[in-house]
Amino acid sequence: MKPLGWFGIIRLGLVQSAIGAIVMLATSLLNRVMVVEYMLPAALPAGLVAWHYAVQLSRPIWGHGSDRGRRRTPWIIFGMAILAAGTLLAVNALSLLAVRSFWGYALALLGFSLIGAGVGAAGTSLLALLATRVAPERRAAAASMTWTMMIAGIVVTAGVAGGLIDPFSLPRLAMVAGGVVTVAVLIAVAAVWGVEGKPASVRPEPAMPASSSAFGPALREMWGDPAARRFTVFVFLSMLAYSMQDLILEPFAGLLFDFTPGQSTKLSGVQHAAVLAGMILVGLGGGAFGGRSPGGLRIWTAGGCIASAVALVGLAIGARSGLGWPLTANIALLGFANGVFAVAAIGAMMGLASSDKGREGIRMGVWGASQAIAFGLGGLLGAVGVDAGRALTGSIPDAFTTVFAAEALLFFIAAGLALRPVQRAAIPIMARAA
Repeated sequence: MKPLGWFGIIRLGLVQSAIGAIVMLATSLLNRVMVVEYMLPAALPAGLVAWHYAVQLSRPIWGHGSDRGRRRTPWIIFGMAILAAGTLLAVNALSLLAVRSFWGYALALLGFSLIGAGVGAAGTSLLALLATRVAPERRAAAASMTWTMMIAGIVVTAGVAGGLIDPFSLPRLAMVAGGVVTVAVLIAVAAVWGVEGKPASVRPEPAMPASSSAFGPALREMWGDPAARRFTVFVFLSMLAYSMQDLILEPFAGLLFDFTPGQSTKLSGVQHAAVLAGMILVGLGGGAFGGRSPGGLRIWTAGGCIASAVALVGLAIGARSGLGWPLTANIALLGFANGVFAVAAIGAMMGLASSDKGREGIRMGVWGASQAIAFGLGGLLGAVGVDAGRALTGSIPDAFTTVFAAEALLFFIAAGLALRPVQRAAIPIMARAA
């Protein structure tokens, strides 16, 4: 089957935008509404978001299902429908949560369960489709393009929803959420429709033993590949380090650098803009400077990890130095390095997944589950680490220094995994030529 052209890649990027737009409603907008407008404990939305990551441990099952059917499109559309239904349920739970009804908590839990399942089904199948249909020389650019479009979807939705939701009321929130969800689902369905092409012909039986078609044997077969197993560990460690600073950067800026809430919010904007710049660099420069080969992607990934570690060491030093430290520049470096490593790793993930024809889905599912666990734990460990450090040492600078140093160490270990040479008998750590 002919590899996807740029127009096809852009269409799949629109699906990623639609996923990001809906998830933004659940993890950002509803979080604020629960805590501010309805005076609910902050632990409630935090716990629901953590739960939606836990549900994404089902990603390997969704990926295996799309492998067995040899079709990704139905699973993407099915996942979008589940994601949309879960988001609307979570919004509708607010009226019950406002009066502290048990059924409100139950409905919110069900909604976020469906959100996690929908992201798992649609996201895993989309990545598997990209791995299957994108040519090796375009993987870095495709990863950059689709993830940039996802962030753009989040930004656009945040701006539109933020403009329409004021003055706030529950009916207005329900109307805005319903409109966003409907438009996102329609865009995703239109974008993915027909991109995949006709179903692949059934492979001869020797190429796919009957025992391997079941989920358990397929999972054991995938885990038996040393390169795939090592990449799973790499994803977990790097994404754990990536997410540990999510909840502590703005408090760090406020406590040690006297940033106002507005200034710390702008600092977060600097970080995210730098992430986008790093992603775009890999997309534009990856193909020209080594990104076309598995080894080249491995170097880009490791380089992004090392640069992230260096930036975190800088933050650890800044925690000791205080006001004289160039915090904004340091945060910009961290964001840029994070963007480089993340997109290069996703491109490498496509290559390694495509090296095992017919098993792209379960591989993407396992790596997606590893990422979900890391994201669910990362923010919590970072915040708890700072609190524990303050309690044990009585020093705020010491607490932040310890956490940032731990993150840097994780990134250095991840870089070592990315650069570790592999015997020719095994699949190269980041990718094998499709």
